[in-house]
Amino acid sequence: MTLRYQHFITPEGTKEFPKVVRGEGVYIWDSTGRRLLDGSSGAISVNVGHAHPRVLEAMRDQMGRIIYAHSMRWDNDPNERLAARLERLSNWDYGAAFFVSGGSEANEAAIKFARQVAVARGQASRFKIISRVPSYHGATTALLGITGDPDYAAAYRPMFVDMPKIDAPLMYRRPAGESEQDVVDRCVRQLEQTILREGPETILAFMIEPVGGVSTGALVSPDSYSTRIREICDRYGVMLIYDEIMSGAGRTGKFLAGHHWPDCRPDIVTLAKGVSGSYAPLGVVLASADMVSDVRRSGGFKHGHTYSANPVSCAASDMVLRVVEEDGLMERARNLGALIKSRLEDIKGKTGIIGDIRGLGLHMAVEIVADQVTKEPFPAEMRASERIGMICRDHGLLLFSRRTAGGSFGEWLMVCPPLTISEAEIEELMESFTAGIRAFESEISARPEWRASA
Repeated sequence: MTLRYQHFITPEGTKEFPKVVRGEGVYIWDSTGRRLLDGSSGAISVNVGHAHPRVLEAMRDQMGRIIYAHSMRWDNDPNERLAARLERLSNWDYGAAFFVSGGSEANEAAIKFARQVAVARGQASRFKIISRVPSYHGATTALLGITGDPDYAAAYRPMFVDMPKIDAPLMYRRPAGESEQDVVDRCVRQLEQTILREGPETILAFMIEPVGGVSTGALVSPDSYSTRIREICDRYGVMLIYDEIMSGAGRTGKFLAGHHWPDCRPDIVTLAKGVSGSYAPLGVVLASADMVSDVRRSGGFKHGHTYSANPVSCAASDMVLRVVEEDGLMERARNLGALIKSRLEDIKGKTGIIGDIRGLGLHMAVEIVADQVTKEPFPAEMRASERIGMICRDHGLLLFSRRTAGGSFGEWLMVCPPLTISEAEIEELMESFTAGIRAFESEISARPEWRASA
C-alpha cells in the first residue's frame, strides 16, 4: 500500500477521500467532474475564492523574482508591503507584524512573544495562559494545553502543561434561568477568580477568539463581555490575546472581528487562514508597539522558522487583502451575511432540527438539535451534523461540520462561503442546504428511536 496523508489522519477502514482537481470562484471540481459549491471556504479560509486571477498573477510575478530568502538575514518587498497594509487595516497601533506559516504557528509565536515581553519587563513569574472551554487554539504541544477540548488533547496529555480555563459565554446553551447578562457576569467573575486563585503574578495572558471558530460554532458574545474582560486584564496586568485565525481578514464584515468592539483593544492579535486566502501558508502575529520595543531592547524575539515571511506567501497575502479592500468585500460580507442569516431563519421556521443561527458577516453557524424547545442534541452515535454535511455534498454543497468535546456543547455546520459569493450563488447554497435538511429529516422520521433517545 502506498501511504498517503489520509492514512495518517483517518481510522483504518475509512472510505477513501474524494480527489479534488481544480477550483474557481466559489466552486471546486472533483476527479469525476462533479462541481460543488464551497460553502465553508475550505476550512473557513478561502476568503476571495479559488483561482482569483489577481492573486495568481501576484504569485507568478513574485516567483519570477525570488521564491525564498531567510527572514533572519534578509528583508523583502512583499514582507514590507504586507506589514504596512496590516498596520493600516488593523488600525490599533501595532508595532510589528511577525510572519509564520499558519495558525498554530501564529498562536505559538504569540504566547512565546508574550512570555518574552514579561521577562523583559522583569515579570518572569508570569507564564500561565488562561483560555476558555470550549475552544481551539492550535495543534502544537503547547497549544493543546490552552485548547479547551479535552477529547482532542487526550492522547497527548502527559506531554503538555494544562493551563487554567474558564467557561466560554455560551449564549444558546446557557443554564436555565440565566439571562445573557447573567452569563457575562458569571464568565467575567470566573476570569477574575481564576487570576486570584492562580496568583496574579503568575498569569501572563488571556487568550480568546473574539468571534468563535468551529469549536463554539461562531459564538458572538454580548457587547459588555469584551469591555469587562479588558478591564479585568488591565487590573491585574494580564495581556489580552485575540486569536483571529478564523474570524479575521474581513470575514465578519470588519477587518478584525475585534473591531466590532473597538473599546476592547487586545495586546496581541493572531491571523491566518483568510489572511492569505489559502493561496499560500501564512500566519501573522500583530503586537503592540510598546511590547515590541521592550523585546527589542532585551535582545529581540528569540523565535523563527525557515519559511517565516516567505516572499511568495507575503505577496499572495498582500494581494488577497488588496482584493478585499478594493472590491469592498468587507461591506459585502456584512450585507450578504445579513441575507444568508435571513434565509437560514426562514429554513429554521420550517424544520424542527435547527436550534440556533449565529455569527457575524459571512462567518456563521447553524446548530443542529433533536428538539428546538429543549435544545437536546441528537445522540452522539448519529453524528447528525456530519451526516447532514454528507447529504449536502450529495446535493452539490460542501459544509464544514463540528462536534466539540464529543458533542458536549452541541454540534453545528459552518456556513462561511467565500466573500466573493454572489446572490445567485447564495440561492444555490440555500437550495442545497434545504434539500440536505429535508433529506435528513426524512431519514430520522423513518427511525423514531433516534429522536426518542436524544
